[in-house]
Amino acid sequence: MMLNVWKWYQRCLTVHPLKTQIISSGFLWGIGDIAAQAITQSTVNVKKDISDGSQELKINWRRVAITSMFGFGFVGPVGHFWYKGLDRFIKMRLKLQPKSARFVAAKVGLDGFIFGPLDLLVFFSYMGFSNGKNLDQVKEAVKRDFIPAFVLGGGIWPIVQVANFRFVPVRYQLLYVNVFCLLDSAFLSWLEQQQDAPWKQWFTSILTLEGQKGREV
Repeated sequence: MMLNVWKWYQRCLTVHPLKTQIISSGFLWGIGDIAAQAITQSTVNVKKDISDGSQELKINWRRVAITSMFGFGFVGPVGHFWYKGLDRFIKMRLKLQPKSARFVAAKVGLDGFIFGPLDLLVFFSYMGFSNGKNLDQVKEAVKRDFIPAFVLGGGIWPIVQVANFRFVPVRYQLLYVNVFCLLDSAFLSWLEQQQDAPWKQWFTSILTLEGQKGREV
């Protein structure tokens, strides 16, 4: 069964690469948001000491649709052209040998410091506006969520991308990323739902202290 699905995906990717990656990105980000809502509700239930299973899982399908549209509208199309363009740029402009250590390191570095922050910025801004927040509220949400997501993701994504850029053909790199985005979208959706959690404030306080020390010097 899985082999047939994979063969079907390969055919779709060959005939309609952009459409296929857009659709798969949208579905995976939607599934990730469902997982995030389940995790969030489970956490709340644990805090309330609800152990008899009486709390029914309630999925906010509007939120799932909104998150899916982020996959359809941003991750799919932008990711498609990003990975193709990144590969072409490293080969033609930087003249690095494909799959070499420098080639992989250059890709990981550019992906982590260009596409990664852009992805987070667009995600948190989009989720804020989609949920009816005004510009000032969105700015506060981005300020609150961006650094924790960037720091925590920065410890995982470079490892994921080293394997991606070293072993995965360019045409499958977005699919590879989207599989991990199933986890990433769950994490980002969960993080966005945490609002002003104490652990987020810890990141903010650390940055504030560093900024004050910098001004004093």
